[in-house]
Amino acid sequence: MEGKIIKPIVIVYADDDPEDRMLAKDALEESRLANELHFVEDGEELMDYLQNKGKYEDTRKYPTPGLILLDLNMPKKDGREAIREIKEIPKLRPIPIVVLTTTNAEEDIVKTYGLGVNSFITKPVTFEGLVEIMRTLGKYWFEIVELPKV
Repeated sequence: MEGKIIKPIVIVYADDDPEDRMLAKDALEESRLANELHFVEDGEELMDYLQNKGKYEDTRKYPTPGLILLDLNMPKKDGREAIREIKEIPKLRPIPIVVLTTTNAEEDIVKTYGLGVNSFITKPVTFEGLVEIMRTLGKYWFEIVELPKV
């Protein structure tokens, strides 16, 4: 692995709450991860991004992510619907999805794992907690596991 140039993996974070998006951006920076982070506000926008439709046509500006962070409760198309759609598209299916949401209802946990998510995390109540989650996600997804080239 020495000498291997590692290009930071692109992350797309789907969350309708502007404050949560800002906190996630700050937490990612605070955790010293150099990943490119793109935000979308709902499941419809996430699908447009992933399929390079509409304002996301430019694949250099909006590259295929190596990781999707996903809130469950969003307008238009919620996280559950987005997961279902992503897993139906062969090109998108290998992209890991981490649910990052306020709910910790057993029903949501069981259902989302059944749909094919890779992790389910309840959003922490403090900024420090979010920084720790971003740091841990970064270490796990970008240093420990082998991800498919998408």
